[in-house]
Amino acid sequence: MKIGITCYPVAGGSGIVATELGQQLAQRGHEVHFITYAMPFRLDRFQSNIFYHGVETTAYPLFKFPPYTLTLAAKMAEVSRNHELDILHVHYAIPHATCAYLASQLLNGHTRRPKIITTLHGTDITLVGSDPSFYDIARFSITASDGITAVSKYLADETADVFKIDKEIRVIHNFFDETRFSPAKTDCARKEFASDDEVLLMHVSNFRPVKRALDVIDIFDKVSVQLPARLVLIGEGPDTVLARRQINKRNLTDRVNFLGNQHRVESVLPCADLFLMPSEEESFGLAALEALACGVPVIGTSGTGLVEVVEDFKNGFLLPVGDTGSMARAAISLLKDKTRLTEFKTNAAESSRKRFRADKIVGEYEAYYEDVVNG
Repeated sequence: MKIGITCYPVAGGSGIVATELGQQLAQRGHEVHFITYAMPFRLDRFQSNIFYHGVETTAYPLFKFPPYTLTLAAKMAEVSRNHELDILHVHYAIPHATCAYLASQLLNGHTRRPKIITTLHGTDITLVGSDPSFYDIARFSITASDGITAVSKYLADETADVFKIDKEIRVIHNFFDETRFSPAKTDCARKEFASDDEVLLMHVSNFRPVKRALDVIDIFDKVSVQLPARLVLIGEGPDTVLARRQINKRNLTDRVNFLGNQHRVESVLPCADLFLMPSEEESFGLAALEALACGVPVIGTSGTGLVEVVEDFKNGFLLPVGDTGSMARAAISLLKDKTRLTEFKTNAAESSRKRFRADKIVGEYEAYYEDVVNG
């Protein structure tokens, strides 16, 4: 099958999932074409059956901003026509599903028009909550797609409710590559971050406000009062400056290590004893899944998509958003009980491998592709 994939190519869950999916599909013999404005974040090596098509915008005095969405739609149509794509698989409704629909119209009359599959990742819905002016175009773009998937039941239900959609939204969870994410697969030297008598906590995100990076620091501060501890922060974003300021304010600088964006987080994650993800909203929580796959228990938030990833009291704890006191107490209790911590680590790796390994989830995407293409 010939598949075009459009996503945001930067560090973030949706772009990572889309890129990993494309790589897995290519390994299975499908022809995959990435259509984006930059090389996707994790597409960092040559691989057979993968092609990249850059989208360029031209500055023109008439336009206040370069018309990226129009050039993206034109590129989608061009690649679809030249390579006879079977599917345009877009990640995010705005603007990618909108562009895919426009590309399909540009191909009107062409003997082969690709089916459009839109995968929702979460911001598709919260964007409408923060700016209702996107509601109509978002709903149209989603319902005009030939197939719709969501990365969690939590998100599928929310989408159906917000947009009043009666079409099927197929739930296909995020996944991880078990050849990369595993407790045993690491070149990380833990001593680079913490000594043997210290516990090591970790957080990975794009440091947007929804990730509540300041809560991460607050939890760590409370834990470090009770235990000798270190914190590793991975990623960059709008709240990075605020996080650094808070770390300095609390005199934690010598115990916190900022690594910035990392292409291969699997080389660092297995070093951690605990992963912190106190997000205000998570449609799924890919970073949490990758931590679990590396045998790292997760402290996260209840009432979010994390309930489909983290098994409460088995491989982590889920607590109300903003309740950093309870999160810190749960972390301290687990970190002090070495036997229980080892049990949680084992459960984390085994559960993630059973439920979210790549071969299982990618197979679900392949089956869905067949359903959509065959009508």
